[in-house]
Amino acid sequence: MAKRRKKIGLPPGSVIFTGNRKVETAYIHYLQYDSDSFTDQSYDTKNDIIINESPDEKVDWYDIRGLHDTDLITALGKLFQIHPLIQEDVVDIYQRPKFEQYSSGNLFIIRAFHLDKNELKVRTEQVSLFFKTGLVISFQESDTDLFQPIRERIRTSAGRIRNKGADYLVYSLLDNTVDHYYYVLDSIGELIEKVEDDLLEDPDHTIKSRIHNLKKELLIVRKSILSLRESLSQFSKSDSQFIASDTILYIRDLYDHVVQLLDTVENYRDLLNGLQDLYLSEISFKMNKVMQILTIITTIFVPLSFLAGLYGMNFDNMPELHFKYGYFYLLGIMMILFLTLLFFFKKKKWF
Repeated sequence: MAKRRKKIGLPPGSVIFTGNRKVETAYIHYLQYDSDSFTDQSYDTKNDIIINESPDEKVDWYDIRGLHDTDLITALGKLFQIHPLIQEDVVDIYQRPKFEQYSSGNLFIIRAFHLDKNELKVRTEQVSLFFKTGLVISFQESDTDLFQPIRERIRTSAGRIRNKGADYLVYSLLDNTVDHYYYVLDSIGELIEKVEDDLLEDPDHTIKSRIHNLKKELLIVRKSILSLRESLSQFSKSDSQFIASDTILYIRDLYDHVVQLLDTVENYRDLLNGLQDLYLSEISFKMNKVMQILTIITTIFVPLSFLAGLYGMNFDNMPELHFKYGYFYLLGIMMILFLTLLFFFKKKKWF
């Protein structure tokens, strides 16, 4: 977050990268396709980019990996007439998911999730999609091949994607990203089940921290999904010239999926709250058992201590002190008291 301080005092539209460098060199993966053909190329620098005069039915997709190269982002902005405010949002990686319309094109920002099961951490990455008629530009922080399934569908002409426009490609990219949400939430669900099993079998001091970490990661997911739901709602109601009416139907279906995800998150949060209460109850129960045992021990030794103290007084006139078998009688009485109290507590099932 400290890098955002560089933007203080700068005018709107300043292209300042606010994240950490995740790739050594930014590069571009380019696909052009229609129903009959497709082209697949990669560019290492902005100077290699060739803008083809594509027919209206063709779709150009530029997949940018690495946002630290602000010169590349600015150059792309000039080449494709991308509004400066869009360029600023693309490199500001702390944006919430949102949908915005401009005369030069539309922008959709979504967050991609990756779960680190070892550290119980949800890694997030900002993905920005700029699109207009016949053109889609996707921006990713890292070189994670998030959209490989979509490229494969284009190469093999699977589904309807090759017969649709740029707006449908954007839907496909969003749908692919949301599919990863299901995987992350399923994995979190498995971790919650593991915590529940461990809690019921033998709760230890790590349970509390594991529950806390899972709740914290779910909060991150929940915030992103809430913003995504709002953004998809705006998308589905858009009257933009760059969005076909039949694509809106798919966006509404994606909206329903996000609502389901949000319900799952809420269910997991309730489950974790229940596990936290159960953990506290288990700890309280264990503490009560310890106090119960200590109380029983104290209760047993009170009369024994009384007898020991009574005959430990230094009075001359104590006949029992001169009795030949007084010591053994006292031990016998103490043993009888001990066994009687022990039997009584056992019968009451206090231990």
